Amino acid sequence: MDAPQETTRQLAPTQAGITEAARLLSAGALVAMPTETVYGLAGDARNPDAVAGIFAAKGRPQHNPLIVHLADLDQARALAEIPQRGLALARAFWPGPLTLVAPLRAGHGLAPAVTAGLNSVALRLPAHPVARALLTAFGGVVAAPSANPSGRISPTTPAHVLAGLGGRIAAVLDGGACAVGLESSIVGFDGEAALLLREGGISREALEAVLGAPLGRDASGKVTAPGQLAAHYAPRATLRLNVRAPRPSEVWIGFGPECEGAEFSLSQTGDLEEAAARLFAVLHAADAMGRPIAVAPVPERGLGAAINDRLRRAAAPRRA
Repeated sequence: MDAPQETTRQLAPTQAGITEAARLLSAGALVAMPTETVYGLAGDARNPDAVAGIFAAKGRPQHNPLIVHLADLDQARALAEIPQRGLALARAFWPGPLTLVAPLRAGHGLAPAVTAGLNSVALRLPAHPVARALLTAFGGVVAAPSANPSGRISPTTPAHVLAGLGGRIAAVLDGGACAVGLESSIVGFDGEAALLLREGGISREALEAVLGAPLGRDASGKVTAPGQLAAHYAPRATLRLNVRAPRPSEVWIGFGPECEGAEFSLSQTGDLEEAAARLFAVLHAADAMGRPIAVAPVPERGLGAAINDRLRRAAAPRRA
């Protein structure tokens, strides 16, 4: 990544702060905004220069598409042809931590880099009140991947954003700590069949309950949505998973009451919602210790599936 070029401002979640953030977006600048999942790096999705700036600030691979964030369902339907099952999910979980991938409509107006050359687009309506106020004030649609250097731990506080992107973006709109703490679940479609493209803040079980049918999986092996790269969400330190007895040199992240002596815990009571909300913040704190990291087993049920998905990607071998 290039050397920092600008001073990153911190904007309060007031009407004045939201108005200034909307002005910056309209001018083609980048603003980190809070969502209930993680902080997103927002840029005008119809401005090719702003979208190029997102990729440059993050050091993000050009083949990795972006999620478009919107204020309402009508905006989503104007951009994409959402299947009936997608509309059922949207009505159940929007606004919230759900992203739908659907075919683009003609005349959508999005910058080409948003979709990374695909004929589909990823769409989400965030639930965070500050994000919704910003989207309403801006009046357009924004592309917003996580507000961190590509491949690194996702940010759930303004401090995380500034540590990774300070000096590379115009501003951070402060909305406090993110409540969900995991990125959105991503659902795509093969005709009317729904496919789970990424585990996230809504469990598979909850999605299937609305659909009344099992979710399939995309077996193509291609990147068809954000967050599908094998190595992602990574700390600087090495990460070892499913560890019940850490090595003396390791920082141990526990889960559940049996992990006495752990320096950090995702949830001392074994609560998966608490663990999801704390995951990235705990990884940031453990990484700051400057030692290898070991993580206790997390059950593969409910939100545990999304937690384990992030941990496996964080522990995956990295390119030199």
